[in-house]
Amino acid sequence: MSATGGKSIPFSLIGGDVTITGNLSASVDLHVDGHVEGDICCAALVQGPDSRITGHVTAQSARLAGLVDGSITAGELVVESSARITGDVSYERITIEPGSRVEGRFSPKDSQAPAEIRLLANEAAE
Repeated sequence: MSATGGKSIPFSLIGGDVTITGNLSASVDLHVDGHVEGDICCAALVQGPDSRITGHVTAQSARLAGLVDGSITAGELVVESSARITGDVSYERITIEPGSRVEGRFSPKDSQAPAEIRLLANEAAE
């Protein structure tokens, strides 16, 4: 039985009161609300707005809402408005919400298809 109660969609959760020092590797989805000091490699990463990751993030898909101090490599990346990223970002598809902050270089991952960048407009400005 997985954490979700089903048999086919397992995920791992790092709670807000947890600090992990060391690298993490998961073949399943990972939800981080706590603090991780080390590299993360997983299928899909969801980061809560109050979490902090210090290290390199590698994921097929990532939805970042907290602080990341390190480089990011993701197939599909969503940078939410509360995200604060310091490091280089490599992606295939990226969505950046207004209000987010990224200090680093953006570069498309090596692939045959052109990279896709999508910037979300601030609805209040319209």
